[in-house]
Amino acid sequence: MLQALSDHDGGGTVASEASLQLHGFGPRPLYSALIAGEPPRGMVIYYPDFSTHRGEPGVYVQDIYVDPAARGSGVAQQLLAAVLQHQTWGAKYMTLGVSPDNLVANRFYDRLGFRHRGYDFLILDGDHLKALP
Repeated sequence: MLQALSDHDGGGTVASEASLQLHGFGPRPLYSALIAGEPPRGMVIYYPDFSTHRGEPGVYVQDIYVDPAARGSGVAQQLLAAVLQHQTWGAKYMTLGVSPDNLVANRFYDRLGFRHRGYDFLILDGDHLKALP
């Protein structure tokens, strides 16, 4: 499902299973994941967030994917609700990123009450990250 999400978003190959196992289920897990249904119909990957402005913990949804055959059946909303039920740090808000080009996803998040934060996420990696003093 993670590869299907990347393919849908026009991305490349996702991390190796070994890397995902280590960082999600190793001695210091950095994320949690939930899978909906049997056979799997959707998945969500999330981790703790913290707002210094709010002074409160939150949860960041890194990835959410619903199999095309299950879209419109409530799986995505159930997965987001399950994140709140399974997180253990007292999240008071939920954040996620969505492509402005993904109109269907944007309409879905709007219906749930998500608000645009008014800024873009940026990334620094590779040689530029290594070049920081």
